[in-house]
Amino acid sequence: MQDLVIQRPEGLYCPAGDFYIDPHRKVERAVITHAHADHARTGHAHYLAATPSEGVLRARLGQGVALQSLDYGAQISHHGVRVSLHPAGHVLGSAQVRLEHRGQIWVVSGDYKIAADPTCAAFESQRCDVFITESTFGLPIYRWQPDAQVFAGINAWWAANAAQNRTSVLLCYSFGKAQRILSGVDASIAPIVVHCAVQTLNHAYRAAGVKLPDTHLASGNPSDMNRALVLCPPGAAAGPWLKQFDHPSIAFASGWMLLRGAKKRAGYAQGFVLSDHADWPGLMTAIEASGASRIIVNHGSVPVLVRYLSERGLDAQAFKKEAGERAMHDESGDAAGLGFFDAVSGSDSGAAGDSPEVKA
Repeated sequence: MQDLVIQRPEGLYCPAGDFYIDPHRKVERAVITHAHADHARTGHAHYLAATPSEGVLRARLGQGVALQSLDYGAQISHHGVRVSLHPAGHVLGSAQVRLEHRGQIWVVSGDYKIAADPTCAAFESQRCDVFITESTFGLPIYRWQPDAQVFAGINAWWAANAAQNRTSVLLCYSFGKAQRILSGVDASIAPIVVHCAVQTLNHAYRAAGVKLPDTHLASGNPSDMNRALVLCPPGAAAGPWLKQFDHPSIAFASGWMLLRGAKKRAGYAQGFVLSDHADWPGLMTAIEASGASRIIVNHGSVPVLVRYLSERGLDAQAFKKEAGERAMHDESGDAAGLGFFDAVSGSDSGAAGDSPEVKA
């Protein structure tokens, strides 16, 4: 029986359904797991994504993008492949992609985390035959502290700086990480200032019903921002934007801050270990809960995780690139003028037809 998902130069591809998942080259149909730039790219003819992601996707890809949204758990069919999207717990609107075809069930995890996050729906494990998992932090050393402990550290650092009339600049990914931080910090300490890239996504989060504290753009007057917490993408720290703050204390929030050398080499005053990806125990929890007899590791610490799972008796492997295999776009013949998929509600007869930032 042919695999339900294979790897092609364009990205992960479902031959039976003739669509891609998070493709990195232009394709006719793309199922998007979430709106981070390395998963949601411009230029595809048709997009399918979870309904809660629509606002952030349109903010990043353009309001006019051909986007079809699908509620979590709802099912749609195309070329006989049943497709449904389920919460991945990574960022607002993030989804695992569940595919069912001729008795096989495959789940593509996308990026995910197990820990609770008030800014997005919680991860929901899906039973399947084959589980394709990410492994960004697929090493046993990666184990996250509880959020309450992390935010207590951020609040203490911010309050100490504010007491000295010093600005606290916290570098973080503008989509997901910034909003998670906003939901966890003590907004009573002082005003919160954000980079315009963060503010645009804050608007999308609020429109989706996520509660965030008030945030302001930088005024340009350092005296107005001496006690503020400032959230900005790491790229802003390398340009003139940061110079409007007078002697700020600069910290970075990322899972990579668990590595002592990373913080030291970058010269940050503080490094807060906060990731939107599963840590090692989270990966093990998700893999076990899937019940899958076959695990495919897609990216991250692939060799280590494959070896670990194999030594425990699982059929674990990594994708092998199939460069040169011809795409099948021209064989679908049903896309013009229609949505991403044409048959809805579980029918099996669906044959009709920002500059990169440091994540994690």
